[in-house]
Amino acid sequence: MSEKRYFRQQNPFRVPTTDGKLIEEHIGWASTQTGQYSVAHMVAPPHWSEPHQNPEFDEITIVVRGRKQFEVDGDVIELGAGESLLIKAGARVRYSNPFDTEVEYWSICVPAFSMDTVNREDEPAS
Repeated sequence: MSEKRYFRQQNPFRVPTTDGKLIEEHIGWASTQTGQYSVAHMVAPPHWSEPHQNPEFDEITIVVRGRKQFEVDGDVIELGAGESLLIKAGARVRYSNPFDTEVEYWSICVPAFSMDTVNREDEPAS
């Protein structure tokens, strides 16, 4: 019998976080050792943010519920449920949820998300 040409993900990899954000990688390096692309489901709590980064991959975000804010090369963009945004590799970007409710979204990265290629900036000391 030949190898199946599909993969059903029933147990996504839950990325350990310390900031209250839920990250479930369905396809990617951590879950399926796939490097061509990654697909993750995320829920970010109110008033959450990440440091600026300069990824070496394209990233598509699709907001399911709530609102999410993006800073892309100096522009501030706010997405609501049902909207999507493509950020091309090499852009300086910061993701945040400065709002009072959580945001749920999906992220697709091409090639796959990797801590080695996200290029997060150090946060300034407070």
